[in-house]
Amino acid sequence: MARRPSVPAAAPATAPSRPVGNATRGTTNPNRLRRMDRWIAAEHGAVLRRAADPVAVDLGYGAAPWTAVELLGRLRTVRPDARVVGIEIDPARVAAARTYERPGLDFLHGGFEVPLPGQRTRAPVLIRAANVLRQYDEAEVAAVWRRLCARLAPGGLLVEGTCDEIGRRHVWVALGPEGPRTVTFAARLSALQTPSDLAERLPKALIHRNVPGEPVHAFLRDFDRAWATAAPLGALGARQRWRAAVAALATDWPLTGDPRRRRQGEVTVRWEALAPRG
Repeated sequence: MARRPSVPAAAPATAPSRPVGNATRGTTNPNRLRRMDRWIAAEHGAVLRRAADPVAVDLGYGAAPWTAVELLGRLRTVRPDARVVGIEIDPARVAAARTYERPGLDFLHGGFEVPLPGQRTRAPVLIRAANVLRQYDEAEVAAVWRRLCARLAPGGLLVEGTCDEIGRRHVWVALGPEGPRTVTFAARLSALQTPSDLAERLPKALIHRNVPGEPVHAFLRDFDRAWATAAPLGALGARQRWRAAVAALATDWPLTGDPRRRRQGEVTVRWEALAPRG
């Protein structure tokens, strides 16, 4: 979904005649979103298990349906009857994806209004929007977030972020119906030179804020310093160095989430610590 669309701040009572948003480039690769998916399954699994209607949305899955197919498999490790609806604004992409439909996996034409089959009031427990807002203006992000969060079921989760083409570097924001909660940085440690390498994958809400005076810039600066201090541990492997750097960060930054996931090259920070100023 791309440049300068009109994005209303809240979802209308009925679906618009034209989907909200514009088509993205559609770049996709198998396993590109595996880190994000595994984090969702681990951190949001309890909500998924309790959900009366365990439906998730892969919003803007792109030119091929791999990410929706993979999301279904990963969610079913925690909820065997989970269902995924892939939603794309490009009708040709939807038509091509429908050859992959199966019980629990559907593809629909739509955009930020997040249409779902069945009852008009049906709401997803998860919306994943990966690499969707990359081509939008920063000023449009808040309205998109509000619209998508308004579509969530109680206790639901919106995950919006960016990754590289083969899934080595990710940064995503997790939001609930009340708004943004956390920011997660994830990397393939064997390919990481410094933590600030992740800056190029900051989501649209933060990528232009990586400048002196902004919290996200200070966070990445401190992360690089901690990484440099932990350099001697590199002899034991990048994972040990990462864990030491993250432990040092925790003295000054509000880290959250399951500490065991840090061994996988992840670190999650509370949103309010990195939120843009002004």
